[in-house]
Amino acid sequence: MPGRTFTTLINHAQQQYGYLTPDDARELDVDPTQLRLMAARHTLEHVGHGLYRMPMVPVTQLDAYMEAVLWTGRRGVLSHETALDLHELCEVNPSAIHLTVPSGFRTRKAVPEIYRLHRFDLGSAEVGWHEGILIVTPERAILGGIEQALGWQLIDQAIETARARGLITKPATDRLAAMRRLPPAAHGG
Repeated sequence: MPGRTFTTLINHAQQQYGYLTPDDARELDVDPTQLRLMAARHTLEHVGHGLYRMPMVPVTQLDAYMEAVLWTGRRGVLSHETALDLHELCEVNPSAIHLTVPSGFRTRKAVPEIYRLHRFDLGSAEVGWHEGILIVTPERAILGGIEQALGWQLIDQAIETARARGLITKPATDRLAAMRRLPPAAHGG
């Protein structure tokens, strides 16, 4: 493989915590079969169906989150407890990586045990970025925690922290606090 192709791929991989997909290769005008060939030469690690990682890119604490979003074909967004944790809104300790995917999302791949998929069609205003990874907004993360009946102390802490940091408005604070007091069936949980 010409050096220019390798440089193109590594530059792109560095923006994604070392990860590459066949779609990335196509977007970069690189034949996706090059990824399989690079994996056979141990230039890339094959980490899952259609997902590769460049081992020369340093591993970070956020790698698993980027891998999760790429596993969904970039259709999933970090959400619920995962988003509350990454936004540092409360002292939640997620046991899984929560992803919200479109209601019509289907996959033939087995869902890794560490992922919890939530099917919901998010609006563009409910999605943002965290260190280059798709994530729901703080308000939507809190709403996800309410829907999952996460624990009222954690929800209260998240609402207070988000409001104190200017991440949600006063009306949103009031709306979330009111929802928090409803029984789970009343808000979709």
